[in-house]
Amino acid sequence: MFASLSQLPLSVQTFGLLVLSNVFMTYAWYGHLKSLADRPWWIAALISWGIALFEYLLQVPANRIGYQGGYTLAQLKIAQEVITLSVFVPFAVVVMGQPLKLDYLWAGLCLVGAVYFIFRG
Repeated sequence: MFASLSQLPLSVQTFGLLVLSNVFMTYAWYGHLKSLADRPWWIAALISWGIALFEYLLQVPANRIGYQGGYTLAQLKIAQEVITLSVFVPFAVVVMGQPLKLDYLWAGLCLVGAVYFIFRG
């Protein structure tokens, strides 16, 4: 899988893998609140750790590819936060049945400001 990634642009490799890793991370962190609510916390923790393994198998190469390709540590972190919110909001609404709030928009706008400052110049 990772060998064919090298054919893609650096940004697609880095941020595409970060998006995929965030899907696993979000489910590992919050999915148990719905799907394992009737189980003891330690079972949820073990299952979440198993899911998180897949997150790390995507996140670590993503950050290495991005960092070695010229993105700074700060740029990778801010991008991660934007991706996290972009994955979390649909997850919260669709999977967890949470209401879509205007606060998500305001948080997203704050992150747009962070992206501007960290990626400018």
